[in-house]
This record gives sequence, C-alpha cells and structure tokens, in this order.
Amino acid sequence: MKRLLDNGALVILCSLTLSSAGQASDHGVVGQTFPVIETDLLSVIEQRLQNLQASGGIDRMNAEFARRAEAKVRRPTPVAGITPATQARIWAFDPTIVIEKDVKDQKGNYVARAGQTVNPLDFVSMHQALVFVDGDDKAQMEWATSQYSDLKAKIILVSGSPIEEMTARKRRFYFDQEGRLTGKFGVRHTPAVAEQDGKVIKVSEIKLKGAS
Repeated sequence: MKRLLDNGALVILCSLTLSSAGQASDHGVVGQTFPVIETDLLSVIEQRLQNLQASGGIDRMNAEFARRAEAKVRRPTPVAGITPATQARIWAFDPTIVIEKDVKDQKGNYVARAGQTVNPLDFVSMHQALVFVDGDDKAQMEWATSQYSDLKAKIILVSGSPIEEMTARKRRFYFDQEGRLTGKFGVRHTPAVAEQDGKVIKVSEIKLKGAS
C-alpha cells in the first residue's frame, strides 16, 4: 500500500514539476473508453415510415396534403396590396423588351441580337382585354361579367375563388397567381382593364358607381 502511495505521490510531484516548467505533458486516457456506434440513419427513417404506414399515419398525411392542395386551388392566396378603385386612372404600358443575348434560328441565322429592343405587339395582337377584379366583391363581379363576354375579355381575379365563380356563372375565370400580371402592369386597384392601344397597352383603373 505504501509503495502505491509513494508511486502516486511521485506522479503528482512530476506533474507539478513539469507544469511549473511550462511544458505540456500527456497523462494518457483517464477512465474506460467505449466504441462509437454510428446509427444507420436510412434504417431509422425506413423503420419510422413502416410504423407510420402500419398506424395509418401516411394515409392521414396524404389526405391532409390533398385537402390543402385542393383548398389552394379553389381559393388561391389573394394578391397583396390590391384595393377597390376610388378614382379613375389611365396610363400606357410599353411592352418593349431588350434582348439579353443573341437569338438564332435552327440554321444559325440571327433572329435578334443582344441589345436589340423588341415590341411583342409588332408581331402579335391582344384579341382580348384583361379585366382584373376582386372575386369577393359582388359589385365588381357583376360589372365585369355584364360588360365583358368570354370572347371579349379574360376576367382575372385577384382575390376569391375562380372555381366557385365558374360553377355559379357557367363561364371561365382566371387568377393572377402571385400578382404577376398586376405587378407587371402596375395595377394597384380594381376593377382594372388592360387592352391594346396601338403599340402600347392601355391600363385603366375604374371607379364603380357607389364606390367611396
């Protein structure tokens, strides 16, 4: 026992001596060591999926996903920032674009060169007006459907349910997903109409009778 204590004291003394000299020492590993066990992540995921399948969890998740998707189609997210028009406003939108890189046909002939400006209305015409309305506003819907037939215009909702309106009114309606069209034309109020006027598109925000 004394021999063990002497050896222990010797180890402590040597350790203190080396520390005072500013030198690092390796005292080895203290305590029992264990091997690192890496869990097979794919096996864990597979097992959890099997458990979900057995408990009906996957079927419930699929049903919920389908329900949310259907709800999104029936009533898309309204375009932010669009309000009813309280005054008439008209402006021209120039659809001219600048070609970013050369465009060639299959034979290598240039169709357009980088930096060239192109107005799509030089090649195609808008045969229908684009009418933007709030589908939840009955007055706007009545105005749009009474003023414009399917042949004359595409009625595009910025809020509301196009499917419900198609079912009720027996005609086609569209939705301005993520406000891409109203954002491009600069429409901030409805109802609004975009229609070709020569080489530009005339955009009008219309104040309905009774709108404050």
